[in-house]
Amino acid sequence: MATPQAEAVIDLDAFRTNLSALAACAPGSALMAIVKADAYGHGMVPMARAARDAGAPWLGVATIDEALALRAAGDTGDLLCWLASPGADFAGAIGAGVEVTASSAEQLAEILAAPVDVRPRIQLKVDTGLSRNGAFGAKWTELVAAAAAAQRSGAAEITGVWSHFACADEPDHPANDAQEAVFDRAVAEAHAAGLDSVLRHLSNSPATLTRPSAHYDLVRVGIAAYGIRPDPGMTYPTVLTPVMTLRGRLAAVKRVEAGVGVSYGHAWTAERATTLGLVPLGYAEGIAVSASNRAEVAVGGERARVAGRICMDQFVVDLGDRAAERGDVVTLFGPGTAGEPTAEDWAIASGTIAYEVVTRLGGRVVRTYRGTT
Repeated sequence: MATPQAEAVIDLDAFRTNLSALAACAPGSALMAIVKADAYGHGMVPMARAARDAGAPWLGVATIDEALALRAAGDTGDLLCWLASPGADFAGAIGAGVEVTASSAEQLAEILAAPVDVRPRIQLKVDTGLSRNGAFGAKWTELVAAAAAAQRSGAAEITGVWSHFACADEPDHPANDAQEAVFDRAVAEAHAAGLDSVLRHLSNSPATLTRPSAHYDLVRVGIAAYGIRPDPGMTYPTVLTPVMTLRGRLAAVKRVEAGVGVSYGHAWTAERATTLGLVPLGYAEGIAVSASNRAEVAVGGERARVAGRICMDQFVVDLGDRAAERGDVVTLFGPGTAGEPTAEDWAIASGTIAYEVVTRLGGRVVRTYRGTT
């Protein structure tokens, strides 16, 4: 098999260790491993299997298509999805044993109208202050009443009430207390309507790490499971290891004189004679153009800066006077333990967040899995 020239190496053992560490943060709660968006770019099916191996009783995805892909790959455990537009395949999800989310009475009616021979398992989403999906105020009361009626009639089994934090990556933000209070009132309203056996969950990765009061019955861990801090400013005692290392191999090496312009627009010009290396990844693989002239890579154990504009298929790095050859490994980011940049470093260089750095990787990047399988 040919050696990949653009490769994301995924450490499954690090992923499982991260999940265990996160579970230890909430010892009285079940853990849901979030594998939406192709497991944040790491590969949904392999990461879902690794999460199950690590003992995660729940998996979470955004869309029904993601949920059905997991079922098609053989997953049979508890699985929740939550983002569906009108006309979504609720029948397919329910028939596959996927728990679906109702964020309004209207959406609940769509779910109940799905032509299936089994009783749907439905969780209710309350908007506690993120102002995205979920019902709030009188709309929550309407959803709870409709859900309770559906359960009493045997048309549905209501299994959960949940919401999502807006500012948990800022642990001292007052919105966190406010959202938790709204959530408690919403759960109490559900209980009063007869929905008293629901699974309660509010915590995402940052709340799992820093907010024990919000752990409830289950915590949902996403980006932290992949070893990336939810926010660069967050501190916590839990040790997490980045799971992905992105690397390529130099496609060309050339020596240039001072004054030579590099890449489109000559946005970088050599100030002295130097060696340039060509890295065969570009924005088609998800490498941000905004990182041009700013991001760094590691070659031969030393950092080298991107020189010039990142292109669709490739970018150039300034290697200075070091020795380099075609085929040398270039590490764009990894755990950082060998001095290489991290995904967080690339996020800073790109003016974005590390979530986006790993999630948008695609194109011709080959994913290779290491560790116990």
